[in-house]
Amino acid sequence: MVMKKLLFGILVLGLVSSCNNDNLSNQSEDVSKTESSNLSKRGCAAEEIRQEALRNNPELRQRFAALEANTEKFANDLRLGKVLADGTVEIPVVVNVLYNSASENVSDTRIAEQIAVMNSDFTATNSDINKIPTEFQPVSSGDTKIKFRLVNTVRKQTNVKSWKTNDAMKKASSGGIDATNPTNYLNMWVVGKMTSQGQTILGYATFPESAGLWNDGVVIAAPFFGKTGASSPFNLGRTATHEVGHYLNLRHIWGDANCGNDLVADTPTQTTANYGKPAYPLYNTCSGVQRSVMFMNYMDYVDDAAMFMFSGGQKTRMQSVVASSGARAGLRVY
Repeated sequence: MVMKKLLFGILVLGLVSSCNNDNLSNQSEDVSKTESSNLSKRGCAAEEIRQEALRNNPELRQRFAALEANTEKFANDLRLGKVLADGTVEIPVVVNVLYNSASENVSDTRIAEQIAVMNSDFTATNSDINKIPTEFQPVSSGDTKIKFRLVNTVRKQTNVKSWKTNDAMKKASSGGIDATNPTNYLNMWVVGKMTSQGQTILGYATFPESAGLWNDGVVIAAPFFGKTGASSPFNLGRTATHEVGHYLNLRHIWGDANCGNDLVADTPTQTTANYGKPAYPLYNTCSGVQRSVMFMNYMDYVDDAAMFMFSGGQKTRMQSVVASSGARAGLRVY
C-alpha cells in the first residue's frame, strides 16, 4: 500500500484519548452552566497516556502491533478488490449513566439523540455534510458502513461529584458501573464531571488494542453528551463522534506531533490541532510544503459546529477494525 505519510511512532502512543480543556475557573453547582462558561477549547492527552501504557505493558504493545499490521493488510486487500466492504456493521451500544444530581441523569430522549448524531455522522447523512469544501469532497468518506443501536441503559446514582481518568467509573467496586460484555458491546459511560491534572475533561476512549478488556469503551461528561441541554460550543453530540473515532482506531488528524502522522493517506499533514471555528481555507506549512488543512475533520479539536466529515482513509481504518478479522470483530456477534 502506498501511503502519502510514513508510518511511524507505533510504540509511542497513549492508551486512552482524554479530551480536555485548558481553562477552569469559578465552578458552580450548575454543571452545564459552569462547563458552558469555562470550556471554550477542545483538547486531548492521548499521546502521553497511551505512550506510558504501551511502554509498561508488553501485551498491549503486541496487540497494537498486530492491530496496525491487520489494518494495513485490510487496506491493501480493499485496494486490490479482495474485500467486499458494502455491508453495514451495526454496533450495539450500552449507555451507563452515573449521576450525582438530577441534571446529570441524562434522559432517555437525550441518549436517543446522541445515538442519532453518531449514526448521521458515521453514515454521512449529517445536515452539515454540504459544508465540506470542494477541495476535500473527493476524499470524503461518504457512508462508513458503521451504525449504532442502543440496546440498554444502566443508571446509578452516586455520591461522586467529579471523576478522574483512572477508569473508576467503569468498576462497581469503586462506585461505577461494570461494563456489559465489552467484547460484544460498545460501552459508553456518562458522568457528571471529569478532571485530569486540574483540567476539566470532555471525554476519553480506549483504542482497539484494549478490545474486550474490562475498561474498554468511551466516557463522556454529561454536559457534552447529546444536544438538548448540552454546553456550547460542544453541544451537537460531536464529542461522542470524536471519541468513538478513537475507539475505532482513528488518531488525531495532526498525529499528536508537530506535522505528525495520523496514519491516514488522504488527510493533509498539519502542524498541530485547530480550535474554535476556523475560516476556510486555513494553510499550514510542513516540510516546506504549504497545504490547506482539513480542520473540519471529526478528529481535529474544532468546535462541534465546525466538524462534519471523515475521510476515505479514515473509513478504511475503521472498517478494518470491525471486519471479521479485525480487533473489534466481536461487535458483530451479540
